[in-house]
Amino acid sequence: MAKLVVLYKTPKDTAAFDAYYASTHIPIAKKIPGLRAYEVSSGPVPSPAGDSGIHLVATLTFDNVGAIQAAFASPEGQAAAADVGKFASGGVDMLMFETKDI
Repeated sequence: MAKLVVLYKTPKDTAAFDAYYASTHIPIAKKIPGLRAYEVSSGPVPSPAGDSGIHLVATLTFDNVGAIQAAFASPEGQAAAADVGKFASGGVDMLMFETKDI
């Protein structure tokens, strides 16, 4: 399996971010082909040292990194990527990697 972890930094208006993310972005993102699971953080996202500056973490699961790359090359993936700029006023970091059970 592979994961795409999206770290949404604290936006200018957290209430507006949360409303848009739930009502608009999630339905767009759930149409991405090859998506196996979609999880989001619930509540604050602190670091062990305190405030992390992260408002929300989204973890999307795919079969492998190639599937993530293909998914975001699709029209649905392009639509989801383009939508991020409409609400993520604090910025965003995206990381993708293969996983293994240990």
